[in-house]
Amino acid sequence: MRIEIIARNYKLTDHLEEIINKKMEKFSRYFEDDAVAKIFLKETGGKDKYVMEVTIFFGNNMVRSEVSSENMFNNIDIALPKIEGQIRKHRTKLGKLKKSALDEGSMYPQSEQKKMEIIRTKSMALKKIDLEEAVEDMELVDHDFYIFLNSKTGKVNVLYKRRAGNLGCIELDY
Repeated sequence: MRIEIIARNYKLTDHLEEIINKKMEKFSRYFEDDAVAKIFLKETGGKDKYVMEVTIFFGNNMVRSEVSSENMFNNIDIALPKIEGQIRKHRTKLGKLKKSALDEGSMYPQSEQKKMEIIRTKSMALKKIDLEEAVEDMELVDHDFYIFLNSKTGKVNVLYKRRAGNLGCIELDY
């Protein structure tokens, strides 16, 4: 597993980098060599001013954890158990899917089908607008996300509300 540590507005010390690498190495047993772990460290203003985002990409899947606290060392101890729990949950789910497919001839267990049932389908026009107008439109419809065609880039974007209360934008490459 390849480990990439990226610091933004934060001074990464050699000691912290060594601890992160040591603790992340234990996840290598779960993945093939092509897995990539990206750790983003940043300092923000506010009460919990140190933020750590850990994302592990493996195959077509990923697990992610984002935590913030008053100390980056505390973030390590909070984020990594979350990641490990997600990995175990993912492995258990895959095991159940494989077992179910062999035993019942179905790809998904019955309980999984009920949880993931699509109950409503909508269609909408893809509006060609800029990001600022998309923010206004999202506020008008009072949704947690808004899909639009970015007039500046010509790409499909998804504007969404983040847990912290601010907004994020995903630009799709296709």
